[in-house]
Amino acid sequence: MATYVMQSLGCEVAALNTVQFSNHLGYGQAKGTRATAQEITDLYTGLEESGLSSFQMMLSGYLPGAASVEAVGTIARDLKYKATMEPGNFFWVLDPVMGDNGKLYVAEDVPPAYKSLVRDADLILPNQFEAETLSGVKIVDMETLKAAIVTLHEEYRIPHIVVTSITLPALGALPSLSVVGSTITSTAEPRIFEIKIPAIDCFFSGTGDMFAALMLVRLREAVNNVEGLMKTKSWVSGDEVEATELPLAKACEKVLASMHEVLTRTKVRRDEELEKYKGVDWEGDEKRKRLVESKAAEVRLVRNLDCLRHPDVKFRAERFS
Repeated sequence: MATYVMQSLGCEVAALNTVQFSNHLGYGQAKGTRATAQEITDLYTGLEESGLSSFQMMLSGYLPGAASVEAVGTIARDLKYKATMEPGNFFWVLDPVMGDNGKLYVAEDVPPAYKSLVRDADLILPNQFEAETLSGVKIVDMETLKAAIVTLHEEYRIPHIVVTSITLPALGALPSLSVVGSTITSTAEPRIFEIKIPAIDCFFSGTGDMFAALMLVRLREAVNNVEGLMKTKSWVSGDEVEATELPLAKACEKVLASMHEVLTRTKVRRDEELEKYKGVDWEGDEKRKRLVESKAAEVRLVRNLDCLRHPDVKFRAERFS
């Protein structure tokens, strides 16, 4: 999904697949293989030897083990080293996929591998559970959420952070989702903003990939709109820029607009599809029910390119309080 999103928005993409599965895991089953660390390294080496490694940005997502995390870290560090003399010429977006809802779904050796890696990333995109895992701060309210972000800035010196899938009682009575982001200042202080969007009553698979891919494109677009920022290390705005005016905040607004439009349309089509099965007795056939529901909820990207390219931005960044 990430590759398609980036290509649809005009990016030339070299995709190094870390898994080769028949379908996403929302179906509860899949056939296929996971790439080894050596296979990932070999693919990058092949690009290098063919003169195809002049990348301006890198997006890394799910990695099947600690060795794979380390292999991808080596690739990112190599690309950053090549851009040493040209600040801002390479930018790494790292989605530290480890788990959700309080549970790991990777091996126990993966979190330590990520902790040794995130300090080299320019932007990380953890969900609430992953932010807790990386920072060591249990997020139970707004204050602990801020503490987790401050820890990530101070301990790892990560320039940009966006925490997704935040579910806190303080977010209000109406069903909503919240995304909280921050760009570091020159003194390692956070500049935190929050964007709330209405929740959609449906489970979708692949939305993390979609969010990460959109963030990569829209952040570069927002940075390019600020004179001289593209030539600045890690694209960090001057301290005078308020949290809600950060390129990161502007990018998030556009990303969430696209996602909300695509997923709203997907929900409509999903409900229409499931209407065909109204009255079906699924007793004793829970597997078929799960497969039918998973297929019906497949994210409709191809038919909704207008949502990706020209979203109507309705949800705005607010100062975090």
